[in-house]
Amino acid sequence: MPVPAAGIRVADDAPSASVRVEMTNLNTVVTWVDARERLPRSGIPVAAAITGRYPADRAPEAEAESEADTASGEEFWLVRPMVFMTLHWSEDGAEHRDCFVDSDGVVRLPHGLPSAETVTHWAELPTLPGGTTHLVLAKGVQSALQNAWDARPLT
Repeated sequence: MPVPAAGIRVADDAPSASVRVEMTNLNTVVTWVDARERLPRSGIPVAAAITGRYPADRAPEAEAESEADTASGEEFWLVRPMVFMTLHWSEDGAEHRDCFVDSDGVVRLPHGLPSAETVTHWAELPTLPGGTTHLVLAKGVQSALQNAWDARPLT
């Protein structure tokens, strides 16, 4: 059973391609897309499931202890908000194509491509709580927030 994050429960009986997420006072369904099969449109913010190892670097003394073990660090799989880009230039001037970029500028490639950490799945971000949009600006913010706080989960 997955460990729930604060205020979020993941259904045990959800199919592997989609996860039902219940938030306090709201319901939403997140559909995961296999990054090996399809990628999002460029510039789209997504939830990205990332896999890799932490820490990625192995100390020299650890290598001497087990030459047969080629993997370093502990394996992980987690979700982070990212933006997908068909073309991205890193701060160091490196060009990246078809990549996911996080808020710190870290670039991750779709699973199967050479990268220390890869994106296995991605999902479109849900709409704002209690609404049908991803963005509310200016005068509409307070009423949208109030509507979300007044919302109740579907039964």
